[in-house]
Amino acid sequence: MSLVLGRFLQALRAAEVRVSSSEGMDAARAFAVLGLADRALLKRGLGQVLAKTTEDKLRFDDCFEQFFRSEDFAALESDLAAPVEPDFAAPAVETQLTGPRAEALETMLREGDRAGLQLALAQAAEAARVQEIRLFTQRGLYARRMLEAMGVVAVEQRMAAFRAAGDQASAAALQASLAQLREEVTAHVERQIVLLTANAGTRLREEILREVPLSRAEHSDFALMQTLVRKLARRLVALHSRRRRVDDRGRLDVRHTLRRNIQHDGLLFDIVWKQRRIDRPKVVAVCDVSGSVASMARFLLLFLYSVSEVLPKVRAFVFSAELAEVTTLFETLPVEDAVATTLKRHGWGSTDYGRALSQLREKVLDEIDHRTTVLILGDGRSNHGDPGHRDLHRIHERAGRVVWLNPEPRVFWNTGDSEMRRLSAACDQVESCRSLRQLETIINALMRMRT
Repeated sequence: MSLVLGRFLQALRAAEVRVSSSEGMDAARAFAVLGLADRALLKRGLGQVLAKTTEDKLRFDDCFEQFFRSEDFAALESDLAAPVEPDFAAPAVETQLTGPRAEALETMLREGDRAGLQLALAQAAEAARVQEIRLFTQRGLYARRMLEAMGVVAVEQRMAAFRAAGDQASAAALQASLAQLREEVTAHVERQIVLLTANAGTRLREEILREVPLSRAEHSDFALMQTLVRKLARRLVALHSRRRRVDDRGRLDVRHTLRRNIQHDGLLFDIVWKQRRIDRPKVVAVCDVSGSVASMARFLLLFLYSVSEVLPKVRAFVFSAELAEVTTLFETLPVEDAVATTLKRHGWGSTDYGRALSQLREKVLDEIDHRTTVLILGDGRSNHGDPGHRDLHRIHERAGRVVWLNPEPRVFWNTGDSEMRRLSAACDQVESCRSLRQLETIINALMRMRT
């Protein structure tokens, strides 16, 4: 228990909550009395001991919610009752854990034992010493250490054996379960980075936030991330404004220059430049604002309207159950207020792709032409209903370009109710877009387009 509390106090200090030695001792007494039976009671008890000011209370609440996540809490209690085995003490022996632990992992994956997997994940995090991570570039290293500590190498060998024996169904099921496990391990490592670098220098913090999947961004980071988006947008505006000034100048028109200067006996007093019209693409942005996709939509809209100086022709639509145009909001309100109002009015509903894309076709088809880029953000999960691919094909026939951004990893596409295979067929470009860095790259490419 003292180990768990020590990690939590470390995270609090990283969040700039001052915790003295005496307060740490008081917290240990409270932790010992309260235990983990009641998460809400533990939060109130530790908050009384450790949070002194209003600002401290806000930081404490956010740090507690990140550290003692609801879905991990039961596993954490079990973990305290069953200490980590000595074999897990050093990363050097992790790759040797291919016996009973690997068999247990395969059983848990096959049976979907969430509690057992959460407990194994917590033990593996301790074995890999994830609490020592400091740089985002170490994410892959620590994630792999955790997977090896859980026995994933032997499970991968088992999957290869299924394939060799011709049992493709078992191999595919195991591969899907491993993909989900890798995603959860990566998410755990990323949460530790966010927790342990909260008071890092601004430059390092911004670099971390550019890489973190937006669906996992904490609410306390939104203000900093919005500032970062504005900074990235200003950089893109400056870059493309310079490019536009060069393009507007064009190249020397030799024939017209010589003709104009005949009266000057061939001396080149008047220079004529070739003119080239730069027509920025019209953009129709369509954002799914249901569930975790809403976090991604927030930053896509913020990006698009922050670069309006260079990309001025943007119409914005959002949908969950119904499609709604929000262009006027962004034209009349500050962009941050427009985003907040959009999510409040239209966000977090149940998704209906068929209805949304049908309504989009009715609203914009007559206005779409070869200069139009249709930019769609969504996970493509239709709740087993009409995915709207036929309407998207109609839009694609008229548009210059259709780009789909999916905030899920590619390995999850076309699983469950995902309809990305049919939707992709009506798109020119389909990308997995999960972070600010990827979003910046896509917006940059969009601003480079010539029509």
